[in-house]
Amino acid sequence: MNGVKTRPRRAETRQRLLDAAFDAFAEEGFGRCSVEQVCERAGFTRGAFYSNFTSLEELFLAMWEQRSAAMLTDAAAILDTPDAVAGDPRRAVEQVLAAVPMDDKWFRITSEFTAHALRNPDLRQVMVAREEAIGAALIPVVVTLMRRNGRRVPDPAALSRALVAVHDGTMAQCLLEPANPAVLSHRLDLFLRVLESYSEPT
Repeated sequence: MNGVKTRPRRAETRQRLLDAAFDAFAEEGFGRCSVEQVCERAGFTRGAFYSNFTSLEELFLAMWEQRSAAMLTDAAAILDTPDAVAGDPRRAVEQVLAAVPMDDKWFRITSEFTAHALRNPDLRQVMVAREEAIGAALIPVVVTLMRRNGRRVPDPAALSRALVAVHDGTMAQCLLEPANPAVLSHRLDLFLRVLESYSEPT
């Protein structure tokens, strides 16, 4: 109908709020960002926000779930290219790391939200549960790649925690020194050492 504006579908509204929040959180900081700021960036009212999310915390968790799902899909796709990873552990690690890109904005957002969650016991438990779910989904990919490279993983859960620790720590170093190739090389070497330490020959 001419002259009549159609209301955006719920999914579109939700995605615009997520996109606006990503930029707002990255630029302003999660703790300093308000619902109004997100709505202004997205071009919506508070009513549109609260018809999709109950809080900024819920919005962040939805953002995290969305990005995690995309990352897990990319990681799982690596298994469809066995010739590219079999017999070459270093290449396998490079491919997995490529599926978990280093994003300066996302690192800032998650670091601030983690600090926020540490002050909130209930939210902390939600984050722990989601971290465990992501690890449980990702570690089978790593275990399969290790098996294709002639190694088995006796304790996948322990390897998962070790990889998360290495990933988080080395990402901070790489983002602080993005022009330093030695840092990236060290990151890759450290992942290889952890994988070797938590696995054994088949």
